[in-house]
Amino acid sequence: MSAFTGALPHYTALYWLFFKNRIKILMEYRVNFLIGAVSTIIMQAAGLLTIWVVMSQIPDLDGWTLPEILLIYGLITLSKSINHMFADNLWTLGRDYVRTGTFDRFMVRPVDPLFHLLADRFCHDGIGNFLVGLALVLIAAARLGISWTPGQILYLAVMVLSGGFIFIALNLMTSVSGFWLMDSVPVTRVVFEMHEFAKYPLTIYPRFIGVLLTAVIPYGFASFYPASYLMGREMPAAFAWGAPLVAAVLMMIGLAVWRFGLRHYSSTGT
Repeated sequence: MSAFTGALPHYTALYWLFFKNRIKILMEYRVNFLIGAVSTIIMQAAGLLTIWVVMSQIPDLDGWTLPEILLIYGLITLSKSINHMFADNLWTLGRDYVRTGTFDRFMVRPVDPLFHLLADRFCHDGIGNFLVGLALVLIAAARLGISWTPGQILYLAVMVLSGGFIFIALNLMTSVSGFWLMDSVPVTRVVFEMHEFAKYPLTIYPRFIGVLLTAVIPYGFASFYPASYLMGREMPAAFAWGAPLVAAVLMMIGLAVWRFGLRHYSSTGT
């Protein structure tokens, strides 16, 4: 694991300082703060409008109804919001840090470089995604008659956090390419955009898409599998409960890839 995990209390307090400072900066420009949060809600609304139009013409999509699809959509939106709020800076590693030489400051400070990169910017735009995702899950659950027992609430929280770490781990693996390419956005986007498929039931796609989103780029564990479990659909326990393990394995791989990139990082000299 990364070095900062060994001093968790210290880094938790340090992150809180970074976070408060970021909020103070955002509050200096409150209109921009609101625009950022609202813009993501509008973007999500556009995607949801597309689903509504399609489902109004085809009420049953290969055995899946609109509320069921909204639950899947809401879960992956919640997971994505975790990544958006706390790890969005990974996207800018090559472009804003490596290319400009400002990443060097992370290397000379007594703070883990990965922690510093993540803590350097809390992305408030993700708040909009979180609110949309939460609303979709609650509305869909009400339409589907899902009763929120303490066990199910705990399951939902664990699955959303696990899904968030799946997003973070995949972004971490791809963003490391910024140490060599100077702009990792194209590489990261190729993998990240695959989550669009996971907004819908994996069973509606050809089999290779389902395998891809389960075993290779496992966004299915951030949406389809936990949603199916909450709806009471029969499925293997490994899929219903596998998200935490998948997230842990991906994070270990992501951290190993990060350390590899860090060892081969060479300053721009600027």
